[in-house]
Amino acid sequence: MTISKIAVAGATGRLGRHAVDVLTEQRHSVVPISRATGVDIINGDGLDDALTGTDVIIDVASWHASDQEAAAEFFRTATRNLHEAGRKAGAGRIVAVSIIGADKATAGFIAAQQVHEHEHLAGPLPVRLLRAAQFHELVGQLLEWRQGDTAYVPDLPAQLVAARTVAEALARMATDTHTPDSGAPIPEIAGPRKETMGAAAVLLGARCGVNVVRVDNPDMPDADLAATGAFLPGPHAELAGPTFQEWLESQP
Repeated sequence: MTISKIAVAGATGRLGRHAVDVLTEQRHSVVPISRATGVDIINGDGLDDALTGTDVIIDVASWHASDQEAAAEFFRTATRNLHEAGRKAGAGRIVAVSIIGADKATAGFIAAQQVHEHEHLAGPLPVRLLRAAQFHELVGQLLEWRQGDTAYVPDLPAQLVAARTVAEALARMATDTHTPDSGAPIPEIAGPRKETMGAAAVLLGARCGVNVVRVDNPDMPDADLAATGAFLPGPHAELAGPTFQEWLESQP
């Protein structure tokens, strides 16, 4: 299969913009798909036209909130639409991102990824999934949820990864013509070092003038599971990219 045209669903999001940049730098023909480009993967507006002639679809579209039911419905609808429009367009496969530990989650946004993965694997197009650790960029989002000048951040174990690093891995999967072993585990990618979300938030807070309080027993979905390392990478994971501190020092 010769790869000449790659569509990126969720092209203007946290991960999607990096995927577009990486593919463009590699001189691929890239079709950015988002509402900003006039394509809606939920109601289907513009989707058939956007995917015309596409060889591979990279699905990094995501829901904007943590509610499990709403996120699951988004993933169910968007994934089915991408498969159907991709099938009609003659696309060869879809590469989609999920989250490490999605199979263990019981509630919240990460649990909604189970629907995302299931719908992809049940669709008519061949699929390659990649489970990623939480992004470095998530830490800044946590600091936005503050009370006055203080942000209360769950001090849970993490192995944060740069979104750019995940985008590079997705680009490799999109352009790799090798057929993966059907019995292999779903590949994972994470950063090079285990840390805690609270420790990363302290580093960012010191840079942007936000006081950070590390919370040991956060009231959040699956906090107990997270505390035991359920969302950390497995032994087969690719560990790549900068540590959080290295990434932070590289930011303008």
